[in-house]
Amino acid sequence: MNKRENQKAQRFRSARIFIPCTFVIFVLVCHASANNTPCDVKEESGLKVYLPREVTVKDSQLSLGQVSIIRGQASLVAKANKIALGQISVPGQHVIIDRPTVLSRLACNGIPALKVTMTGAKEITVKRQQRTVSGREFVSLASSFLKSRVSHASVSQWDAIGKPKDLVIPGASGEMNLSPRLVRSSVKNQARVEIAVFCGGKKIGIREVVFRLKYNHRQAVTKMDIAAGEVLSPENVRVEVKQSDAPEPADWQLPYGLIAKRPLAAGTVLRSSIVGPLETPTVVKRNQSVVIRVERPGFLITAVGKTMQDGKAGECIKVRNADSQRIILARINEDGSVEPVL
Repeated sequence: MNKRENQKAQRFRSARIFIPCTFVIFVLVCHASANNTPCDVKEESGLKVYLPREVTVKDSQLSLGQVSIIRGQASLVAKANKIALGQISVPGQHVIIDRPTVLSRLACNGIPALKVTMTGAKEITVKRQQRTVSGREFVSLASSFLKSRVSHASVSQWDAIGKPKDLVIPGASGEMNLSPRLVRSSVKNQARVEIAVFCGGKKIGIREVVFRLKYNHRQAVTKMDIAAGEVLSPENVRVEVKQSDAPEPADWQLPYGLIAKRPLAAGTVLRSSIVGPLETPTVVKRNQSVVIRVERPGFLITAVGKTMQDGKAGECIKVRNADSQRIILARINEDGSVEPVL
């Protein structure tokens, strides 16, 4: 056998060995690719848990099924959905749930981390569905209500004393109504408005707003210096309107016709202690002789009497009749005579 024939025989033997080996390797590779993919194994026999960044729930009791999306083996999904994650106990509270917490709760319920694939956010912010009525809304409603109910004409302003707390209504559903009403206040310059909150026909909260009232209050002020005994008039007194914490007295009157009890400087606010009525002069003195007159249509009767006290025109005093010595009650006339009061 020559050299060329030897080379052909060697190549033939090599091919006989290579082809079967290649076929075996190909079969092994295909089998491994069909059965040994890690993701496919986990998807068939495990769970995929997707965590959103934020979730709003209706109930206070939290479960994994409420706050995440779970896919995988049906029996594990049903079990995982029911796993408890705590509760929201305070209105307005936010609960943060991270991946390690979820994996820990799954493991405690017999689902090891090796069977779980986590996707989505690293942690979830969980809020409870709720409605909030702010303190500012309560003040605005109470102010509008008070405006429609104020009966005192001199009330010019009302200011809220503070602001009530926000009312947080967790899991609120149905129509919400706010019902204001006036409540009695022991403070004269305050008004109280109570607002009841109804949701779904049930009373679920109350807030109270307190207002400080301001009143338009007239006052008389001197325009110029006024001497003691001088009569007050529009020429020397003006009327101003100011805001006050107290309502104007019901018996307030213009001071015109009164007199100054003492000298008053310009710009003085007039009070009852420094002004008074014009003094009527005394017409008769005690023990003074007077004419007693009884005058009727068609006749006139006169007599002499003696006064038993001082008196001014229009006042009634006791008078002794000089003839009969009887004491009568008589009204003093401006001319100094007296007339019996029958």
